[in-house]
Amino acid sequence: MTHILAIDQGTTSSRAILFDADMKITATAQEEFPQHFPDSGWVEHDPGDLWSTTAGTCRAAIEKAGLGPEDIAAIGITNQRETVVVWDKETGKPVYNAIVWQDRRTADYCRELREAGHDKMITDRTGLLADPYFSATKLKWILDHVEGARDRASRGELLFGTVDCFLIWKLTGGVSHVTDATNAARTSLYDIHKGRWSTTICELFDIPMNMLPEVRDCAADFGTTRPDLFGRPVPILGVAGDQQAATIGQACFEPGMLKSTYGTGCFALLNTGETAVTSKNRLLTTIAYQFDGKPTYALEGSIFVAGAVVQWLRDGLKIIRDAAETQPLAEKADPNQNIVLVPAFVGLGAPYWHAECRGAVYGLTRNSGPEEFARAALESVGYQTRDLLEAMQADWQGEGASATLRVDGGMSASDWAMQFLSDIIGASVDRPEVLETTALGAAWLAGQRAGVYPDMQGFSQSWRLERTFDPAMPDAERDEKYGNWKRAVQSTLAY
Repeated sequence: MTHILAIDQGTTSSRAILFDADMKITATAQEEFPQHFPDSGWVEHDPGDLWSTTAGTCRAAIEKAGLGPEDIAAIGITNQRETVVVWDKETGKPVYNAIVWQDRRTADYCRELREAGHDKMITDRTGLLADPYFSATKLKWILDHVEGARDRASRGELLFGTVDCFLIWKLTGGVSHVTDATNAARTSLYDIHKGRWSTTICELFDIPMNMLPEVRDCAADFGTTRPDLFGRPVPILGVAGDQQAATIGQACFEPGMLKSTYGTGCFALLNTGETAVTSKNRLLTTIAYQFDGKPTYALEGSIFVAGAVVQWLRDGLKIIRDAAETQPLAEKADPNQNIVLVPAFVGLGAPYWHAECRGAVYGLTRNSGPEEFARAALESVGYQTRDLLEAMQADWQGEGASATLRVDGGMSASDWAMQFLSDIIGASVDRPEVLETTALGAAWLAGQRAGVYPDMQGFSQSWRLERTFDPAMPDAERDEKYGNWKRAVQSTLAY
């Protein structure tokens, strides 16, 4: 048994990646699924799509690699975080669509929480903010709006889970209702300091605690798959939310190490070690990973729209057919046009946290076209990343945060975008040989638990650099461009 199967269940697609004994990719399968937008600011998935694409890509990857069930030592899972699924304990049927992390329907309720003074209590216990981004208010919405749901939950008939939890339940045939500490830490229901679900917060949201899964370490026994799925029972030995899995995959195991992942959104994590740093700049305090019951903490900045802005160019404006066309367009953009795109399509995340804000474009002229929009879209990701890094540096003063940013995710493959990122943050950007660091992190969790992969130190030594991007933009130009961005954001917030 020499291979590890990593499940990477994301916001727009599900992927299965097989890693061999040397942690190299053997085969990959990916399948997109529909996004549902029933109202302004609402984002949903059909949980059936999450499960069918996950099971389908797992089988496809194994078949593509020419492997049999006897070759798979273990499964590791990483997933879109904060997304909420509620399902029937007996039948497994969801009572409502999955409400996605991007969804903003509970913005008014979150405002009420803040006005009532509950936000400090929530932050003190969970490290999070009273914001629609997190799972708790989404779960409350389902219990409040689906007929009979709250009564059924109180009777123990319904289960709650983030996507990892739902997939584990399906994979094990309903035997395991479990999650890991990193996913639990994103629900706004979990006390990250005491390591348990908060009865105080569950009472505030009127959430029956019998719905909640058992919380385990990132590398643990999460159950075994149904024999009929892959030809034999396969143990699930590693789980981490996607951004924490990327932090692990980037080997950011020392305090001060920093990574940023560019997928649908962008998420920067700074390892703060045993210390749960309370942010003064509206960043999140979260669990980076947990082994042997001992959490390692991180500061996190969350950008809601990164790769999604390229999807908007493709699906909304229809000025590209494929994401790969964005860079060639950006390279042809008129350097004399200073278009700034604020991609607040579902509100602004850190460090602004404005749920009602919506996107805007500044500086348009008669000559503005697809090239300028493409450049502005890619630049918006760099600007938002700088917002996060400046907030992190303010919170982590004197602690020796790394001067280098490790990057991964689909958009990190763009040389143009990564060079602009280095230019605008004024620091080096390191891109690893393996861009699939999220899946790699999940695979390593399961593989080291199964005895296939090395320990943390050995894994750190295996990290390989593909390319470093160093800043080349003059200071005056960097300051001017970032100043334009800050003014654009303030104007958007004012509107």
